[in-house]
Amino acid sequence: MVGTLLRSRRSEHHAQVTSVELFFDLVFVIAVTQISHALVEHLTWLGALEAALLLLAIWWAWIDTAWITNWLDPEKPLVRLMLFVLMGIGLVMSSSLPEAFGDRGLAFAIAFAVFQLGRTAFMLWAVRARPTLYRNFIRIIIWYAASAALWVVGGLAGGEARLICWLIAVALDSVSPALGFWVPGLGRADTRDWDVDGGHMAERSGLFVMIALGESVLVTGVGFTQLAWTPDVVLAMTVSLLQSIAMWWIFFGQHAEAASAAISNSSDPGRVARQAYTYVPILLVAGIVVSAVGDEIVLAHPMGHLEAATILVLIGGPALFLLGAALFKLAVFGHWSLPRFGGLLAVLALYPFAIGLSPLLLSSLTTGIVVLVAVWEAVELARHPERYPVATRHHPE
Repeated sequence: MVGTLLRSRRSEHHAQVTSVELFFDLVFVIAVTQISHALVEHLTWLGALEAALLLLAIWWAWIDTAWITNWLDPEKPLVRLMLFVLMGIGLVMSSSLPEAFGDRGLAFAIAFAVFQLGRTAFMLWAVRARPTLYRNFIRIIIWYAASAALWVVGGLAGGEARLICWLIAVALDSVSPALGFWVPGLGRADTRDWDVDGGHMAERSGLFVMIALGESVLVTGVGFTQLAWTPDVVLAMTVSLLQSIAMWWIFFGQHAEAASAAISNSSDPGRVARQAYTYVPILLVAGIVVSAVGDEIVLAHPMGHLEAATILVLIGGPALFLLGAALFKLAVFGHWSLPRFGGLLAVLALYPFAIGLSPLLLSSLTTGIVVLVAVWEAVELARHPERYPVATRHHPE
């Protein structure tokens, strides 16, 4: 029966993330690592554009699957099998990333196209008795077919033609949810019809942020083991770890439970899930990945000369993260975050003065700002717990 593949909706509890979903995520740990290393090796405007494009592609492959498992029950054998097949395809995608703009471009493109189309075709079959969801996935597969064609054409091409085709393809993948997957004759999807388990989406999205943070810690640890433990290197390692901890604290440590409850209690959880847990997290992930690149550079050359690219990385990583964190809070709670936007402006204000600083000093300053944002929010929450009542409701004194 078709219905046996779908999760049961219980209003009092959100669906728990399953072990098979966590197992599936391991493929994307590899992908994030590959993109981070590629950016370190090609720290140019073109390298940054290529890394951003590939990160977006990997993000859409992962988050679209998270949406699928919001409806389908991963404990069902057929759903598990689908996820295992996607893992195999995802491993090909991840392994192709270092040479995606080289000899393995076609392999990456075909793997990505099969990943997106195959998963959506499975979902179409699984929900064929649910007219609203079925129509929605008809729209989705039409959009994915169009972008898949561009991915494959780009893979067959090379050089500038590949980059242009893939930029258009990832743009289609990125705008289609915002447009409700509008298709002539079928109209657009209404987020109120998506029947989303908001708590599950919040947890899944947070796990990808955790993957990125894990990559940041891994880069620091591996780099630290390979270097002489001079005072500068030890301080660089400490600063890097402090920044990762502060980023974790900002996203997970203070408002995560309230955010999960907010989407669960929303009258339109599909809209909140699309804004806060589909679009905004890519800024957080990008910020963490870029920060990890900066950590690797600072560990290797803590007192070296600051190149323009290094300045952009050391400032851009925390800035992207704080921008994403601020927009996340706006999307979920509907109000601006003074600490997060203030921290963003403070990080950007360092740029005119950065050229005269060492990599370690600039990294220390940006880390200090991120730590101050985390502390500022902790103080704000302690003084005004009524602004986020759900955040403290389940933690009685």
